[in-house]
Amino acid sequence: MTTPKALLKTWLQRQVDCTWLDEQLTALGQSASVQQTLFRAVGLVPRKLGKADLDLTDADLQHARTVSAGWDPTNYSVDMAARLVLLLEASQHGASFETTFDMLWRTADVGEQVAFYRGLSLYPNGAHYLWRATDGCRTNIKAVFEAIAHRNPYPAEYFDEVAFNQLCLKALFVGSNLYLVQGLDGRLNPALARMMTDYAFERWAASRVIYPELWRCVASHPDERCIDALNRALNSEDANTSMAAALACSTSQDTKARHCLEANPSRVTALEELQPTWETLAQQFMTSQS
Repeated sequence: MTTPKALLKTWLQRQVDCTWLDEQLTALGQSASVQQTLFRAVGLVPRKLGKADLDLTDADLQHARTVSAGWDPTNYSVDMAARLVLLLEASQHGASFETTFDMLWRTADVGEQVAFYRGLSLYPNGAHYLWRATDGCRTNIKAVFEAIAHRNPYPAEYFDEVAFNQLCLKALFVGSNLYLVQGLDGRLNPALARMMTDYAFERWAASRVIYPELWRCVASHPDERCIDALNRALNSEDANTSMAAALACSTSQDTKARHCLEANPSRVTALEELQPTWETLAQQFMTSQS
């Protein structure tokens, strides 16, 4: 059976000379001091193997999903993949690895943190890293935050409602998007709808633009205040806002939200003609703000 470590190694071998990496893997298997060996190897990866993008095909990405549920190595780099290979080799040492990894995390630079967080779903005993993942979501470093929030099945599987809601709200605070948050639709909840509605009214009060993906969260479990916000968004002169609210209402399972859309036939027509997705709306918004 193919493992994540083996698959990562296969991808690396297609692209770079892995002689040095093989030596480090052997050392990790034989060394009495895994901690020292791992710390040194993780730090040397970029110098030894480079930082080029990892060349992956659609078939590679599909293979990843069959090896580990939800695993999406899109946008991996060579150094990221190699660091994960080293960590997964060291993880065979059980509880001692968890202690070593916690120490390694404390001194990690941004590039190392990104790699560590992208691999959260691959480590054994995933629950052990929950506090580290939720703490990492507090960062204002966008690349680090997105390593946890985007293309990563870990938050949807391990975060409780409060932590998951904070991740969604933080995404908007740091100028990130929600369409790359895995399992989002399955984790939408009334508390998140209220949070996002309050945030929308705050943005309106300050004459600030509103991220279109916010409405996806609002329309899922709307109370009366949420409905008021949806109606205002549907009637907005801002095309991104009105289209996003329309898309949110059209995909909601809530009758009140769907009725909001039905009361705006022009928005129904626009949806049918333009057929927007959350990805296209988010990208259009980011482009308009650049």
